[in-house]
Amino acid sequence: MSPSALTASVLRTSAFHASGAAPSPSPSPSSTGNAATTTLQDAQEGATNAAGWVEQNWSTWLAIGLRVLLILAIAVVLRAMVRRAVTQLIERMNRTGQTVDGSGLGGLLVNAERRRQRSAAIASVLRSVASFLILGTAALMILGAFQINLAPLLASAGVAGVAIGFGARNLVTDFLSGVFMILEDQYGVGDTIDAGVASGEVIEVGLRVTKLRGDNGEIWYVRNGEIKRIGNLSQGWATAGVDVTVRADEDLDRLKATLDAVAEKMSKEEPWNELLWGPVQVLGLDSVLIDSMVVRVTARTMPGKSVTVERELRWRIKRAFDAADIRIVGGATATPEEEPADPTAAMAAPATLADPASPQAQAAEPIPQARTASPK
Repeated sequence: MSPSALTASVLRTSAFHASGAAPSPSPSPSSTGNAATTTLQDAQEGATNAAGWVEQNWSTWLAIGLRVLLILAIAVVLRAMVRRAVTQLIERMNRTGQTVDGSGLGGLLVNAERRRQRSAAIASVLRSVASFLILGTAALMILGAFQINLAPLLASAGVAGVAIGFGARNLVTDFLSGVFMILEDQYGVGDTIDAGVASGEVIEVGLRVTKLRGDNGEIWYVRNGEIKRIGNLSQGWATAGVDVTVRADEDLDRLKATLDAVAEKMSKEEPWNELLWGPVQVLGLDSVLIDSMVVRVTARTMPGKSVTVERELRWRIKRAFDAADIRIVGGATATPEEEPADPTAAMAAPATLADPASPQAQAAEPIPQARTASPK
């Protein structure tokens, strides 16, 4: 080694010792092999522990998985069976709805659209309730299979249900009222109802809202929870009534014969023979006053056609009375007939003095005074 190199080496050694640090030994091949062996041993030990844990718990996992699959399979099959049963029930209701009580009258109580909407609403409610119960029960059973404590979950669900019930009580009331209205068949599409807050023809029935069309064409949206009473004018049959007011001195036999002829003729003509579900009856005198009397005529008609039949009856009765010279008076009391007054009766006779050339007028003129001569 040259002197310069030796001097540099001595200086580096002295500087290193002055800093207080020990020189790092260079890695040897034996220490590197020991570290790699330790890492492989740790990995092997971890894999062995994992395999042992899996071997100890695989049966539990398999049991839980099989239980979950079994619960899901049973829920799906049960839900499909319930939905199919509901569909068959609705189809049977549609078939039997056409012949209620085995009479044609029952078949006229519901039309196709009303029957379809009612069946669809009932089927929707039943399917929703069945799906909620089946799937909800299956979800709780699956959570229980994973050994999850369901008590806090059920308590939270109960509190949330109470809160939602108080906050959306109007919505719940509307929904429940709609369900019972549909199940009890209180009204349907095509019926004319009086719901208190509105009246008209039903054009749509929902679980929350009933849609009506008024007499002037307006559409009313009535919440089912607000309906406290319902008057259905389209179920069963309707009654058409006409009151005819005539003079008190009319011949009752001739009057009744004229009304009977009108009723018989109307019952045989189309389309009134279909709208009339019973004979037109002359019930007799409804009231008798001093100068007028009221005759009552009624007929049983198809639901919703009473107004049409009443108008036709009034038209025919008026024409028949005009032909028979029977006068219809317009009020409860009739005004007695009086001869028209002479327009000149209240005028005074013309006076003779009105003509200045007449002798009477000249005789009535004042005598002129004589003029006296003035003195000169």
